[in-house]
Amino acid sequence: MISKWLDERLELKKFQAKFLSKTFPTHPAYLLGEIVLFSFITLVVTGIFLGFLYEPSVRLVSLFGAMVPASYASVVRIDLKPLGMLIRRIHHWSAMLMIASIILHLLRVYFTSAYRNPREINWLVGLSLLGISLGAAFTGYLLPYSQFSVTATSIAYYMVKSVPWVGDWISRLIFAGAYPSDGMVPRFFFYHVMLIPLVIMALISVHLTLIVKQKHTEPRSNIGRPEAEGGRRLIGIPIWPEQAIISLSFFLFLLFALAVLATYVPINPIEVYGAPHPGTPVMRPDWYFLWVYGFLKLIPGDLSVTIFGGKITPETIGGVIFPGVIFFIVALIPFLDRSGKMQNYNTNPIDRPFMTALGLGGAAFLIMTAVAGYIDVLHITPTAMLIYTIIVTLAVFGGIFAALSVRKKKSGA
Repeated sequence: MISKWLDERLELKKFQAKFLSKTFPTHPAYLLGEIVLFSFITLVVTGIFLGFLYEPSVRLVSLFGAMVPASYASVVRIDLKPLGMLIRRIHHWSAMLMIASIILHLLRVYFTSAYRNPREINWLVGLSLLGISLGAAFTGYLLPYSQFSVTATSIAYYMVKSVPWVGDWISRLIFAGAYPSDGMVPRFFFYHVMLIPLVIMALISVHLTLIVKQKHTEPRSNIGRPEAEGGRRLIGIPIWPEQAIISLSFFLFLLFALAVLATYVPINPIEVYGAPHPGTPVMRPDWYFLWVYGFLKLIPGDLSVTIFGGKITPETIGGVIFPGVIFFIVALIPFLDRSGKMQNYNTNPIDRPFMTALGLGGAAFLIMTAVAGYIDVLHITPTAMLIYTIIVTLAVFGGIFAALSVRKKKSGA
């Protein structure tokens, strides 16, 4: 009776026939998108719990006999509550997993050329999702307001401030004044819990809408099979109920894995770094920002250029221009690697020697810049590390391109 009553008003059967009967690919690589979605859901749920206990303020309060900022004290108290530290760690590792899954998802799309016509827009949406997720991670850096948090965020502040002509204005807008300001923590809290999650939800919605409209890409082996939905046969299982059951099981397994990881692998111990105080601790950003940090290490400290009264410094080059150029180049890929017809099928990376070699060479370059963040530990000079980075990048690109070109010629013969 209830189902009939709901169906009369909401037309649930029509909704199921139109949307829930669509096919979902069975290949494990397509679960990367689900990992992104499930990680975001976990972040929202754990973030709600943390939001009830966190105080976004720098007013001084008493903590174990010492006067410390309220934001720092509230995080310490969260860790002392039952399951508090566990949930905070799950929140942390979910963010790591989300960023890693987006990167792997983009790599799958790149190496199979699934970004081609008509999916250029979805490529840009996915890249935007990566950028805004990095922004979410960055704004979350500051909220514990430990010495580590303040030092890490200050690096970004001076990067933004170094932008010629408008850097001072933009930095004051983002960071609520000169660093550090009393309004910085409340503003970053707003970014982290309100503005950025809304943007992420919008991007995920657009991404899913485009997938429903354009459908998934398929293996080349499906070419020539009997046509069905949309003029081509989709190999997979219906979203409801088969894929829904698999997705729920996968989500529960993901939660279990995150709980185990959070139980045994600690995160930045704020009680060790302590509340903000004079002095700069030895610290490095998390892996997803390490490539920018490492590139900064490779730039000579005295390098600067003045253009029309605006000064371009190493911070501008490494912290603004370099990541901006990388994202711009990646965004242009679908428009530089175009095909004259609609691409519904994945391309074998082996059959694309140049693009595959370019992707692997680019990955090698970014990995080497991340390694450059440890040149003080490795006892390597910036000049030597720069040379190693160029050699490794060219070697990977040249080696992969030559090997795949030879293979393609042999298979063609």
